[in-house]
Amino acid sequence: MSDIKPYTIAVPDAAIEDLKLRLSLARFPDELDGADWDMGAPLADVRRLAKHWQTSYDWRAAEKRLNKLPQFVTPIQCGGGSFESLNIHFIHMRSSKPNAIPLLFIHGWPGHYQEVLKILQPLVEGGGDGDGAPAFDVVAPSLPNFGFSEGTKKRGFALEQYAETVHKLMLKLGYNEYVTQGGDWGCHISRALAHLYPTHCRATHLNMDNCSPPSFLRNPLLATQHLLTPYSAREQKGQDRTKWFNEQGRGYNLEQSTKPQTLGYALADSPVACLSWIYEKLHDWTDGYPWTDDEVCTWVSTYWFSTAGPAASVRIYYETAHNVDGREGKIGRERLREYTPGVKLGFSHFPMDLAVLPRSWFGTLGEVVFQREQESGGHFAAWERPEELVRDVREMFGKGGGAFGCVEGKNGYA
Repeated sequence: MSDIKPYTIAVPDAAIEDLKLRLSLARFPDELDGADWDMGAPLADVRRLAKHWQTSYDWRAAEKRLNKLPQFVTPIQCGGGSFESLNIHFIHMRSSKPNAIPLLFIHGWPGHYQEVLKILQPLVEGGGDGDGAPAFDVVAPSLPNFGFSEGTKKRGFALEQYAETVHKLMLKLGYNEYVTQGGDWGCHISRALAHLYPTHCRATHLNMDNCSPPSFLRNPLLATQHLLTPYSAREQKGQDRTKWFNEQGRGYNLEQSTKPQTLGYALADSPVACLSWIYEKLHDWTDGYPWTDDEVCTWVSTYWFSTAGPAASVRIYYETAHNVDGREGKIGRERLREYTPGVKLGFSHFPMDLAVLPRSWFGTLGEVVFQREQESGGHFAAWERPEELVRDVREMFGKGGGAFGCVEGKNGYA
């Protein structure tokens, strides 16, 4: 299409100079003796990262690497004209293999489209000849308000609008049917796609646990199974992880779901505030992943230099929390947990994710055709455990997998 344009990241020199000036003028808080990660990002870590970001880190080198990817931008309008048209940035890498499966990779917060980088090439290339491993055409957008996509200036841009945006992007690229992969908001948006566009979104592979326990009213067989089956050692340990997050790790969620504008002043004005707010999650939500200083700085720079600014990204929490289930066309958190017939589901469960739930619960969401419990890994699975995630996606959609052949239609996709 003529309005799909190649995209090159080109942060102005003035923006880089402004960042370095702000970092040079940063004021740091003091810290209690013996303070550790339980109180938040440690002072020594944030000082070191801020200094590296200011004096040693090379954004231009990162930009050059990222610009080797096939990136594009195109306008998408959703909400029947209720919202302005937004220029959506995305990676689109086609496979050379016949019958490649269209796969929409959806990131979350505080992630971004670059989470796909470690799994992109293996998914596009597929497996070796004769091993049955499928190949994929991968589309990885920056969600509206994130990365190098534009952000809305209107209230009410919630889950159904995020889902409509990426759905329209896939249709625009010629994919009438597709599958999704994601965690965090990628999980929620995939679930919204399953509710809103089940004839197009044919299957989802998710790496985040988000479902309700089965009830005897809605899920009598699953509820009986849950009642009679004792928790495994893994599930018991998962309860501890879930309890920790609910009691010690949800503060960010409450703030972003209630007063995103107030938080936005810090994120937009102070690179140290933006760094520490995101870095805490990169540490706490992973399974001992050895972040390098360059990795962290590239990750946070993508927020700092984002088209809509880092404050825009947190509004998804507020809009979703205030999107009331039951109103016509509204999709809130409870509806995401309702059964979606016709859309095949697969799950990779990582033990250090934010919630680790019993395996028997997931049948409440739909037809589960794949589940695997991983031995290690956390919330950012595509970045932390790319090989495991690629293996699971290939198994789910490959020959003999539960979602094999679920995508059919034009252009020879199967």
